[in-house]
Amino acid sequence: MRNVLIAFDKFKDALTAVEACQTAAVALHDVQPDWQVSVAPIADGGDGFCHTLTSVAEGQFFHTSVHGPQGAETTATFGMVDTGDIDPAARLLLDFSPNAKRLAIIEFAQSSGIALVPPEERSPWTSTSYGLGQTIQAALEQGADSLLIGLGGSATHDLALGALQALGFTFFTRHGEPIDSYPTPDKWDEIGIIEPPDDLPKVELRIACDVENPLLGESGAASVFGPQKGLQPGDLGLLESETARIAIILCHACDAGIQTMDTPGAGAAGGAAFGLMNALDGRLVPGAELVFAWAGLGDKLAAADLVITGEGRFDASSLQGKGPGELAIKVLKQKKELRILAGSVGEIENEAIAKATLAITPPGTSLSEAIPATAKNLKRCIAQLFSERSAATSSILHESSTAPLRSSGSSSKRKL
Repeated sequence: MRNVLIAFDKFKDALTAVEACQTAAVALHDVQPDWQVSVAPIADGGDGFCHTLTSVAEGQFFHTSVHGPQGAETTATFGMVDTGDIDPAARLLLDFSPNAKRLAIIEFAQSSGIALVPPEERSPWTSTSYGLGQTIQAALEQGADSLLIGLGGSATHDLALGALQALGFTFFTRHGEPIDSYPTPDKWDEIGIIEPPDDLPKVELRIACDVENPLLGESGAASVFGPQKGLQPGDLGLLESETARIAIILCHACDAGIQTMDTPGAGAAGGAAFGLMNALDGRLVPGAELVFAWAGLGDKLAAADLVITGEGRFDASSLQGKGPGELAIKVLKQKKELRILAGSVGEIENEAIAKATLAITPPGTSLSEAIPATAKNLKRCIAQLFSERSAATSSILHESSTAPLRSSGSSSKRKL
């Protein structure tokens, strides 16, 4: 008998992390009914963060209408959990005061995600995080006394000024004239003064983030993530200088030190981390570590001799703070058996992890064909790997493990 830990992230547009874990657990039970299996859905701060954490804590989901990154109405979902239902290790990382009883879990990408903007329309100059502020307000109206915001997958580079506007911050020209439009970067040359509201909600805020990019510089928000959001190379210098100027104005408005621009992670989600840290007294927490603790993954990993993990796309970026990659590293350090099952697999420099990684999608399958067949392909792969005849089939799976899907839509994902 073996002790197995199944810990999947989402297969985007196909299976949530919870669904992927359940699918794999059922398939494994079918071929090895005597094995002891535990599950731990995982996520990073991007797509799936809210669903995974809320589901694990058996919380409630709420839906609210908000402005999307280009102003059009969209629906954002957030979760609500009682802090007493959170794993003690996760509560320790969050370090909320004893007064925090009702925690809202908010996913930045729900309201301000790049997936909400067609590729040809993406621009860091005109995208707003206003919907994030609306989501925060909706959570407060539902009784939240603490907030956890997962960053990732953003369309914006507005330092969360749009979210702050929705929460009552006001913006003025250098001559004191009010600015009513979204405070997006294309309007920043008009902004000379930022004023916080007198009745800013007093709420404890944690920001789940795994990237270590500062706000400015070669590894900053504009340089690294701007091109993914439509920034043209010739505009980088202008966006960088305007980012620095607006950041200083925001620091002065919030009585914060300008050195916070250098904080690792301040550049996450187009500088949203910087804005939330300074304006709402937010504190950064490591996203993957938090999710692992939230799911009780430490104890489950200690008890397991085999770990099965994966996500929709596994490649080099998966080893840069994303959940399955972080878990894979931990598994190998503990010298346990590892299998990584992904919809598609890209280049992986770590040889041991590359050998453990398999694509569940048959070679030559298009993305449009692969997505609806994800559950079936995951079940088939589990059966082939772990049935009595697995030794005869594993070599076949390895031969096809790096075959790409026939679509550019399977490109690697990073926190934007």
